[in-house]
Amino acid sequence: MTRKYFGTDGIRGEVGKGVITPDFVLRLGWAAGKVLAERAEGDSKLILIGKDTRISGYMFESALQAGLINAGVDVGLLGPMPTPAIAYLTRTFQAQAGIVISASHNAYQDNGIKFFSGTGTKLPDDIELAIEEQLDKPMETAAQLGKALRINDAAGRYIEYCKGTMPWGFSLKGLKLVLDCANGATYHVAPDVFRELGASIDVIGAEPDGLNINEQCGSTKPGRLQSRVLETEADLGIGFDGDGDRLVFVDHKGELVDGDEILYLIAADRQRFGSGCDGVVGTLMSNFGFELGLERLGIPFERAKVGDRYVIEKMKQNNWLLGGENSGHIVCGDVSTTGDGIIAALQVLLALSRSEQSLHETKQGMRKLPQTMINVRINGKVDLNHSELDDAVSKAESDLDGKGRVLLRPSGTEPLIRVMVEGEDLPLVNQLAQDLAAVVEKLFASA
Repeated sequence: MTRKYFGTDGIRGEVGKGVITPDFVLRLGWAAGKVLAERAEGDSKLILIGKDTRISGYMFESALQAGLINAGVDVGLLGPMPTPAIAYLTRTFQAQAGIVISASHNAYQDNGIKFFSGTGTKLPDDIELAIEEQLDKPMETAAQLGKALRINDAAGRYIEYCKGTMPWGFSLKGLKLVLDCANGATYHVAPDVFRELGASIDVIGAEPDGLNINEQCGSTKPGRLQSRVLETEADLGIGFDGDGDRLVFVDHKGELVDGDEILYLIAADRQRFGSGCDGVVGTLMSNFGFELGLERLGIPFERAKVGDRYVIEKMKQNNWLLGGENSGHIVCGDVSTTGDGIIAALQVLLALSRSEQSLHETKQGMRKLPQTMINVRINGKVDLNHSELDDAVSKAESDLDGKGRVLLRPSGTEPLIRVMVEGEDLPLVNQLAQDLAAVVEKLFASA
């Protein structure tokens, strides 16, 4: 069956356009409830709903709730909560599923729906396909309607869970932090986690109004965080995205620390001070310097396609516990089933504590290589298997002499080919990227 709605990260779009409408979300709730109720074991038919802080979340929460209740399913309303918190609470309450209403790092005009299974992982493909099939059927009311309840202690439960991932006696006392909550789902959770662990915190981006989520703040727009760290002479800063599954760090000099560096710090700490690191999964976009840094530590590394779904799949295949993306989506599989910004931040702070060094000092163990990316706009889908392009790539790789890499990747959302070159020599990297982009444009721009 062809997928109509579910993408690699749920269902997303601009509110009111495409599939993201109240009518569709109502039907989606009913279809999901119908499918999951039929597969429920015993009498428990509970599905949790959480959301970020964008204004459309209220509308879609009501629509989902109505659809699920109409299908005979009980609903637990969590309110604004980070996406990974919903995965955790779904397991804790032994619910059939958890539903997140969020468009992550996107602007408030967008929204989306993401499902977690009862184990806090992605819904199995067969259930997604069954829900899509149910969506095409007439909506009918169950003989026994479901009920709704609000779970008032959801935030407190998640805060305690986050703190509980740290070793007994771990303390952040004496550490001065700036937190940027992106006016998103971490605004009422992250400050309490770090404050209760003893840190002195300065919080920005924690005044959501439904329209300002990710607006010039958070992990995708860290300029304000960098300035605040310097102004307050903080030890470091942590920026989350709108739904709390990504993060970036800022060191005391105002320098940005991205997902590759964060993942390196965690892996290096486990290799040196923990029980070892069996391996790390990155993506096609992970910096080559990250790969070389892990190689020096004797840590195996593999690349997955871009997207947390593919990272987690490869982690499971290899039975590895660490993976992530340079965007700051970090998965620590021993403590969480999905990417979790707060959990990843705590893992980095644990690493800094054990190394007895500043973030700026510790990150020097890895040197990112210069990277140039050029987006070439194309007309429709193209086949990159072309002899002239193959020859151009081979020449570029030869010029890099094993000290860099070339990547040509179609965008998953736009009519673009992303041309990326990494290497030690920045002028050479720039030139090779321009040469390859010219070949791609010549071959495919008018295809």
